[in-house]
Amino acid sequence: MKRRDFTKIAGIGVLSMQSFPAFTLQNIIENNSSGFAKIPLGLCNHSLRGMKLNARQLIEYAIDQKLDSILFNTFQPFESLESSYLSGLSKMANANGISIYTGTGSISEISTVFTNQYGNAESLLIEGIRVASAAGSPIVGCLIGGMEDRYMDGGIGAHMEAVIKVMKSCRTRALDAGIKFAFENHAGDLRSSELLGLINETGTDICGALFDPVNALWAMEDPMEALKILGSTIICTSVRDVTVWETDKGATFQGMAIGEGLLDFSLYAKTMAASCPGVPLHVETISNSARSIPFLTEEFWKGFQNLSASGIINFLRLEKRGKPEKIVESPLGMSQKDFDIELQKSELLKSLDYLRRNCNAGLKS
Repeated sequence: MKRRDFTKIAGIGVLSMQSFPAFTLQNIIENNSSGFAKIPLGLCNHSLRGMKLNARQLIEYAIDQKLDSILFNTFQPFESLESSYLSGLSKMANANGISIYTGTGSISEISTVFTNQYGNAESLLIEGIRVASAAGSPIVGCLIGGMEDRYMDGGIGAHMEAVIKVMKSCRTRALDAGIKFAFENHAGDLRSSELLGLINETGTDICGALFDPVNALWAMEDPMEALKILGSTIICTSVRDVTVWETDKGATFQGMAIGEGLLDFSLYAKTMAASCPGVPLHVETISNSARSIPFLTEEFWKGFQNLSASGIINFLRLEKRGKPEKIVESPLGMSQKDFDIELQKSELLKSLDYLRRNCNAGLKS
């Protein structure tokens, strides 16, 4: 397949429903007065990044909060990658009705964020499969990098070609392990149609989407439209709310606690329950940090050469609804570190509470 064609693929890929060890069929299909199936609720380790908790501590936190799932988006929280350690975490989690999802980070060797700590991209993915198997994860989360990768030689198509090649090279290992690659739209690197094309070219029997709605907005998409495009290919998520507003250069956005931004999470949850039942909502709050999308500058569009103006209409409609959000500073006498930790805990707990009360999320609620 030619590199220039990658960004034009938009076929529909269908994945069969995954096996979630902590979720019984009765949990997943159970309905209540809200009229749609309950959704497993969990957290991504990045939500509590300031606390620097290890994997066991994060599982203990998930137990305390009566969560159903936890996403370790890289190997960093693991104190060891020995199989005995990882299987111990799996036993601990399963005994408390919690599913573990694991990820590797970037698998594009030409990305600015790729690390060779575990060798080349293929070696990293092979290790990711082994770690996932030992920890009882149904997926290996992976990604390209970020918005800056769209501006490298060959554009985003070069990265797509590289990651598709490395995932295909691990096809037999993935199938033998019963694990799928959950590919993330990360930091504005991939639009939903590009991610869908990547999944279809890799093969839906070994690859699906790890969808993040705010990262879709970063790439100038309406997150709800992106959710519908990816649909049944979604096998993992990380979620948070967002606000976005107009600026002289285009737009600025900021992550929010769920229920405090522009996204309709009740509709979001209903859409997920219908198109990818049983897939957990992993809350990954990132707040109090504004980022620019300077789409009114000529330089910005060099990273989106195949995108027409019609492709951002729904994003522009969302942008017009938003209002500027101020950055909150730490109070006098409180260190920035302590302030960040308290804010992260507060944003996560508010998000979990909102999803439970308004979105039929949480199998243990």
